[in-house]
Order: sequence, then structure tokens, then C-alpha cells
Amino acid sequence: MNLSKSLYTKGIQCQKLLWLKKYKPSVLTPPNAAALAVFETGNVVGDLACELFPDGKEIAFSRDYDSMMAQTQEYLDSGVRYIYEATFAYDGILVMVDVLEVKADGVCIYEVKSSTSVKDIYLHDVSIQSYVLQKLGFNVSHSYVVHINNTYVRDEALSLEELFSVVDVTEEASPLVDGVPRVLAEFEESLSDKEREPDIDIGKHCNKPYECDAKDYCFKVQRDIPDYSVFNIFNLGSKKQLELYEMGIVNIQDIPEDFTMTQKQAQAVQNYKSNAVHIEKKAIAAFVDTLTYPIYHLDFETFQQAVPQFKGIKPFMQIPFQYSLHIEHEDGTLEHKEFLAEDGIDPREVLVRRLCEDIPTNVTVLAYNMSFEKGVIEKLALRYPALSETLLGISANIKDLMVPFAKKSYVTPSMNGSYSIKYVLPALVPAMSDAYAELDGVQNGSDAMSAYATMSKLEAQEKKKLRESLLAYCKLDTLAMVEVLKKLREVSE
Repeated sequence: MNLSKSLYTKGIQCQKLLWLKKYKPSVLTPPNAAALAVFETGNVVGDLACELFPDGKEIAFSRDYDSMMAQTQEYLDSGVRYIYEATFAYDGILVMVDVLEVKADGVCIYEVKSSTSVKDIYLHDVSIQSYVLQKLGFNVSHSYVVHINNTYVRDEALSLEELFSVVDVTEEASPLVDGVPRVLAEFEESLSDKEREPDIDIGKHCNKPYECDAKDYCFKVQRDIPDYSVFNIFNLGSKKQLELYEMGIVNIQDIPEDFTMTQKQAQAVQNYKSNAVHIEKKAIAAFVDTLTYPIYHLDFETFQQAVPQFKGIKPFMQIPFQYSLHIEHEDGTLEHKEFLAEDGIDPREVLVRRLCEDIPTNVTVLAYNMSFEKGVIEKLALRYPALSETLLGISANIKDLMVPFAKKSYVTPSMNGSYSIKYVLPALVPAMSDAYAELDGVQNGSDAMSAYATMSKLEAQEKKKLRESLLAYCKLDTLAMVEVLKKLREVSE
């Protein structure tokens, strides 16, 4: 069948996905910037994890798998204890073991992941490797998953022993190893017909354990499911979504009145069905009246590091590197301030000092979904105690622009039942959505996160252009808040 361990786990998720990967890959959605960043993180973490197993030998990747297997055998014959990317094949199944430990009584498999826990799919990953090695005559004594320990806080030096957790999964993986022949037989049957793809319907496997590469193909191309359907109802869980789908209901207009939902879910459905704008002027006016001038519209951009590079950072902690401030005065004038840290350094201290200069402690600060901004500021207060009083004063004065929408005081059909800024902004200020689409290079938060994380690798001219893109994007975020508030004022009068 010519399977790799990654194809094997794709098949575990969905045999139709496996078939498409093999015979019809053109219909699959290519990885976006965020997915590519995850892959790159995995490579970095994998290389670093090898240092837990010192003095090993690495099998350099090439498309010449026979050469990789020959090199692996050479290291086995010469008594190397640790082999990185040890490569084996059995009956058309190719596996590369992240770290193979060779002991007197057998071998141990170490599967390295950049996540922060052991997921069920990793056990399948381990099981196919163990199966292949056992079929080749190896005694696989133990299997491990090596993952990131997200409670670790870096000091001056990086401690690999604290950064990584090594979890013995031998017992959990054992039944899956025994089940591999059955799974392979099912795969072989699915793949035997190269013309007809497996008839597998939409289900929970479309998003679990990962969002499927074939999701758009299965949903939009094959079943013509609209962009906004029962699968998009805000706060409606996947179980309820699938229940409706299995009843033959895709369009929200077709949901029966007696279908069991929570009050919020039912309200979202009703708002969509009525196709009417719902505005509670008094509630919106009450919110607007809590805001005093000048109003500091604030938005942070953050990035994450799987492997913390700076003291006081945890893996995958949100690290602020940029902010935008639009300061709205009572006479309607706007003042803009911004900060973007240099790349390659811990951006927090410079950012926090500028933030304390730019925002007085006694003014109204406005954010959209303020829990994020408050969380960033309060973590900075813990890290920089000398500035904590100022920072906590800023945090205490933050108001949430999301409130009127979260409380359903302002609802339009085009918000699709959501109060996310992704839906609110185009509903209230369509021109702002067009402005985002016209941005060059950075058009959303994921783009911003990836851009800053990779900036240090760029040449000077590329870096300059990317910095300009980041500044333009973040500036637009706070300008959008100004425009949304303007709309709230208009409807509350």
C-alpha cells in the first residue's frame, strides 16, 4: 500500500481522507500560514528533543529511503545507542522513528510532539512504528511520547529536562499494536479501488483530532453546504450540529421550532430566521454612558514560543510584542500611538514601559473582548513589579466593547448569531472589512503572530516591509473599534 506513519494516522481519522491523499490530493486544502508555522515548530522541537538523548546519530532525510534504511542498519551494526529518524520499512509501510534507543534487550521508541499532552492519535502513531519494528524482528520493550511541559518557566538557561515530559505509553499503545493488521486490511480494501472514493459521510471525524484537509471538499463541493449553516450556529456543539445534519437539515431556516436547544442557541436561530435587526437602545445607551473621554482604544498583538527563549516565559505563553492605541477625544479628534518591538529580543520590558507612558491610569481604556488585554497586562504586572501599580490601574479601567453584542443588545442577521469581531465589524462597518482585505502581508492575528515570530530570519528590506505591514494591521484594529463605537452611539441616540 506504500504507507507512511503520517498517512496511517490520516487513515485512522478518516479512510476517505487517506484515499484522497493517495489518489486525489488536488481537492485537499493546502496548509495555511498558521499550519506551516505549526510544522516548523514541530521541526524545532524535534531537533531540540534529540539533545535529551546525547551522542546519537541522525539519519539525514532524503527521498532515497533505501539509503536511509541502509544508514540506519549501519548505525545499528556499529552499536550506536540513539538513532534520530531511524528509518524502517515492512510490507510497504515506511516509518521514521524520531528517536530510537538501542539496548541490550531490545529497542525503545520515542515519538516527539510539540503539543502539551499525550493525545489519543499519538498512540496510533506509536503503534504503527512498534508494529513495523516487531515485524522486522525487534523487541520493542517500551514506547514513549515526548511532549512539551507547559508548566515549565524558563530561567536564565534552558533546561531540557524540565521543558520536556517523557511519558511511557507502552501499555496504552499495546492493544493498538495488536489491532494494526485489522486496520491495514481495512485500508487495503479502501485503497484497492482507485476510481471510487470511500462513501464516508460528514461526522465528528471532520474536526477530530484535527480539522480535516478535505473538509471544504466534503462540505462545499460534494454537499453544497453554505458558508453559514447549522454547522456555524454560535455555541451549538458538534453533537447537535450532526444531529440536525442527520435529520437532513443543513439550512438554519429549516430547523424545527421544537428542536431542543439552549436559550442562547434558540435566540441565535430565531435572529437568523427573522432576518431582522434587533437593537435595544436603552441597553446600548447605558453601556455608552459608562465610557468617559478621552477613550483609549487598545489592541495587543502577541506571539508564542514552544521553546521559551527568554527568562520568565512558559511554553506557548502569549508574549505581547505590539500594540495600537487610538485615543478618542470628546470633540471627535483622534490621536494614534503605536509600539512594535524589535525582533530577536524579549519584547516585554520595552513594551510595558512604553505602555505605561502612553496610557494614564485614570482614563477609560476600551478593548474588544477585554479578557485578553486584561490578561496580558496582569501577566506583565507580575513580571515587572516596579510597574505593577500602574499596569493594574490601567487594567482596572478597561471596558469591553463586546458587551452590547454579547448581551444581544445589537443583533443583525449578518452577524450569524455570533458576537465575534469577525462578524460584528462587517455587519456594522462593511468598509472596514474591505480595508483589511487590502492590507499587504498581514490581514489577521494569525498572520501577525507568524510574521513577528519569523522576522529575525529576514533580510533588512523584507523586514522593513513586514514591520510596516504589522503596524498597518494593528492600527486598523483599533480604528475599527472607533468605528464600531461610533455606530453604537448613533443607534443609541
